[in-house]
Amino acid sequence: MASRLLLVFTVLTGVALAPLAHAQTWPTKPLRVVVPFTPGSATDTIARTVSAQLSTQLAQPIVVENRPGAGGTIGAAVVAKSDPDGYTLLVHSSSHTVTPSTYATLPYDTVAEFAGITPLGNIPSVLVVAPAKAFRSLADLVTAARARPGSMNYASAGQGSAAHLNAERFRLSGRFEAVHVPFRGAPEALTEVMQERVDFYFCPVLPALPMLSVRPGTLGVA
Repeated sequence: MASRLLLVFTVLTGVALAPLAHAQTWPTKPLRVVVPFTPGSATDTIARTVSAQLSTQLAQPIVVENRPGAGGTIGAAVVAKSDPDGYTLLVHSSSHTVTPSTYATLPYDTVAEFAGITPLGNIPSVLVVAPAKAFRSLADLVTAARARPGSMNYASAGQGSAAHLNAERFRLSGRFEAVHVPFRGAPEALTEVMQERVDFYFCPVLPALPMLSVRPGTLGVA
């Protein structure tokens, strides 16, 4: 499963078209982009790349602010509570649409308090494990998990994130139990895998690329 990034901004019911009505004067001041994941994550990297180009085109500074935690809901709440003037933007992953189903309560209404602008791209994920774990194939990983029910764990960037859902689909299809260990973002989760404290992780490919060591029929991080 790939994680889709979406650029959204806060609006209030009845004023969704306000920024468009004043398009000839917008923007007249710096913009703020909130990323609800940690620096160095795939979402953060794309947000900063797009913001740099957007700043040039709009002739206004754009400040990128990381507000990680709780599967992206902390950063989303910051944007939802900001002034609905089109100057506070949120770059989020596909988990933004999933959180109403994975959290009993949220401090915002995903539908009423946000308006989508444009998708920024799809980020593929790669299943990574530490070489020392000696899993050389998916079959090795599944066999080990079945042999020790409930003893294996996996990382994610938070409840409801693409990594969480990918791992659950994998776990269910493999018919084994594993403990979900959420982190604030991909860099932290990947570090825990490399330190062998976490067994596996469906990591966005971007932060994993420098450490990937893949041969046909194998999986792992160098």
